[in-house]
Amino acid sequence: MNETPVETAFLTISAFAQQSRLTLKALRLYDDLGLLQPLSKDPASGYRHYAPSQLPRARLIGLLRQLDMPLTRIAEVLDLEGRAAVDAIRAYGAEVEREAAIKRELVQYLAGYLLGKGDTMYTVNVREVPEQQVVSIQRHAYAGALPDLIMTAQHELTDMLARAGLQQGGPALVIFHGQVNEDSDGPVEVCLPYRGQAPQPSGDQRVRVEAAHREAFTTITLEQCRFPGILEAYDAVHRFIQEHQLGAGGSPREVYFTSPEGLEPTDPFCDIAWPVKEGNTA
Repeated sequence: MNETPVETAFLTISAFAQQSRLTLKALRLYDDLGLLQPLSKDPASGYRHYAPSQLPRARLIGLLRQLDMPLTRIAEVLDLEGRAAVDAIRAYGAEVEREAAIKRELVQYLAGYLLGKGDTMYTVNVREVPEQQVVSIQRHAYAGALPDLIMTAQHELTDMLARAGLQQGGPALVIFHGQVNEDSDGPVEVCLPYRGQAPQPSGDQRVRVEAAHREAFTTITLEQCRFPGILEAYDAVHRFIQEHQLGAGGSPREVYFTSPEGLEPTDPFCDIAWPVKEGNTA
């Protein structure tokens, strides 16, 4: 008769901590979060006992924490087996490498910013922008969630126009009414110009007029549109406004005049623009 063996050996929490190389504090936390629960817990004293068979799981948690993997992600990995777990760990590693690359580029940007270099490659001009009817969505997002916000809002607005039988009447605008970084969440307004009768908005969608204005702008490539390199373009436009003694006439914006699909990294993709008040642009 086949019976599942019952594990009778146990380790005290101190012994388990020593063998797993986890601290007592960490073991208590992992128990509370359901990541690594003891074999038994004394209801009166709360003292924990662990099974030797739990050591591989404990060591895996410890190794994943050395990767700075958040506990929520660790919980997901622990629910996987074999190739699926390996793929999840590699996906996290790729995310870490991308973040490290962005930080290296940000260090380069900051060095150029502090030394007064980095934005001299951009040509800034001034143009007149006519009044436009736009549909828009304004939402809050921190830097990490900004690409998803823009993509989601654009899709919702495109669907809105399609349902109304309308066509987009100009480049998409992403207007920054507040700072967007790790500590500030905007707000950010995504706008699509349209032609025809005003559609019926729903939810947080709006129909409004984007007033005619003058704006200073520079055109950047698909590659330059990536953070943090895009900051240099903003710096160039801001410096132009200051040097020509122009006043800011509205919120800065990104003007997407084409789709990224099929573009080479060096192809023009977007304008960084800032509305300005009347002044001398010579």
